[in-house]
This record gives sequence, C-alpha cells and structure tokens, in this order.
Amino acid sequence: MNLQSELNKSSLFSNLELLANQVVEGFISGIHRSPFHGFSAEFAEHKIYNNGESTKHIDWKLFAKTDKLYTKRYEEETNLRCHMILDNSASMYYPQVDNLSIDSLNKIGFSVLAIAALMNVLKRQRDAVGLSIYSDTYNYYAPEKGSERHFQMLLAQLSAVSMAKNPPKETNTYTYLHQIAENIKRRSLIFLFTDMFQTEKNDEELFEALRHLKYNKHDVVLFHPMDKQRELFFNFENTPKRFVDVETGKHLDLYADNIKEAYNERITEYLSDIKMKCAQYKIKYVDIDIQRDFSTVLNTFLVERNKFL
Repeated sequence: MNLQSELNKSSLFSNLELLANQVVEGFISGIHRSPFHGFSAEFAEHKIYNNGESTKHIDWKLFAKTDKLYTKRYEEETNLRCHMILDNSASMYYPQVDNLSIDSLNKIGFSVLAIAALMNVLKRQRDAVGLSIYSDTYNYYAPEKGSERHFQMLLAQLSAVSMAKNPPKETNTYTYLHQIAENIKRRSLIFLFTDMFQTEKNDEELFEALRHLKYNKHDVVLFHPMDKQRELFFNFENTPKRFVDVETGKHLDLYADNIKEAYNERITEYLSDIKMKCAQYKIKYVDIDIQRDFSTVLNTFLVERNKFL
C-alpha cells in the first residue's frame, strides 16, 4: 500500500500525527536525543571506569559478574520549553482548498502541519510544548507540558482548527499576543505562525506586542506563511476579477496585469519593513512559501533550539 497516496485520499488532518511523523522522518535522524550526557535521566550505556573518576556511578552488579569496573552513562534530559502560537483568522485560510492534502495546502493547513511536525520532534526530545490559538478571540491556550496525553490533546485541537468551515473574520493580534505573553511565565522558545494581516492596530503597535513576547528572556521566531505566487508575485489570469478582503469584506474589480508591478513593489517594501523591525527587536523572521516543503521550518527549529539550550 502506498501510504502517502492513501493519506492524500483521506481527510488529511484526521491523520495529523501520522503525517507529522512522515514530515520529520529521516530529517531528524540521529539527533532526536540530546548529544550531551549526564547522570540525571535515561540509561544509555556503560563506559570503562578511569582512575580518579567518582565511584558514585560504578555498576557494582556488573563488576561482580565481570570483575571489571564500569560506570553507567545516561542520556541527559533537556529542559526546553516551547510554545506554539497560531493565527486562526480568515486570511490564514487562503487560498481556498476544498480537500486539504500534503500536496495542496493553504496557509492554515501548512501552519498546522508544521506545528504538528515540530511537536513530534519535541516529543522525541522529551521537551515540553504549549499551544495558543487566536483570531478575534483568544481561542485556545494550553501550557507547556511533555506528556503523551497533552500531545494528543494538542493534535486534536490543531485538527479541529484546520477543518473549520467558518473561520473567524478578524485578527486581533495586538490584543492577544499581550495576553499570551502574560501566560508564558518561564523562559521558552516561542514560534508564532501568522500571515501578519491584522485589522485592529497599526504595525508599530503590533511590534510592541511582539516585543512583549521577548520578556522573561524568551526567544521568538516569527514564521510568515505566504502563497508567494499569488500574494507576493500577484500571478493571476489577466481577466476581469473581483478581489475581496476576507477579513473586512472590501473589494476591488481589476485586471491583474494592470497592478502587478506596483503591487509587487509595495508588498516587497512591506516585507522589508517587517524584516527590519524583527531584526531591531531581535526576533527571528522566517518567510515561508506554502507551496514548498517543510525543510525551512524544521531547519530553523534545529538551529534555534541549539542556540536556546
């Protein structure tokens, strides 16, 4: 049976854990455990005792059998706490996709699957993960935990989000990022998935909310998912079309080719400003093309995780 083919035929996000495993399979091979060793966690192996070392960890039972001195070595537990934040507003459901599959994702689908894949890696590392979801309300909050039950609860919540038929219209990023920042008390690695469209505040106030996430020495990574062919390059057929803002309802009737160049200049300038602000506030900015694979997200995670610990 072709597993990938069967998954694509079914409802994608009812198989979210399996798909998340598939995304990371092979990618994290050999590094799902901490490379550091200590004496505080799961047993890993024996090593020959060297004169002058502490005798505390000598395996005396093995000594009785072999008449040789060995010490026990353990995999050191990591203490990473990671909090995922997901923008669940209407603009994140662009483009409209009738049947989500790993080969056909909108922004929310890509983000949900990316978060599930990251959670899968964190689970392997025995790290703690939390989740916040917001739109025009603070839809969901779960603190950082590492249990299997907690992991399954978060997967179920992500699945429900991805299959929502009537997503909330507006994005109150400013308001709810402040609330989320208040909820995250201990130092954490924070991943925010948002398309940066928001109707409540201007960009300066939005970045004030992002700065709030930097409190308590949090490390913040902003993943900015886009359908670049449409949202950056404005590649549409040059026929009369009505473009509707899914959050405000405002619309424009036009030919795509008439504004493509001016549109690309403005959106490029806007993205440049976002990147500059992120650099100013020491927030890692990662632009994501939802038509590409997940390597950018996973590579970023590995780099930021190593910097964080």
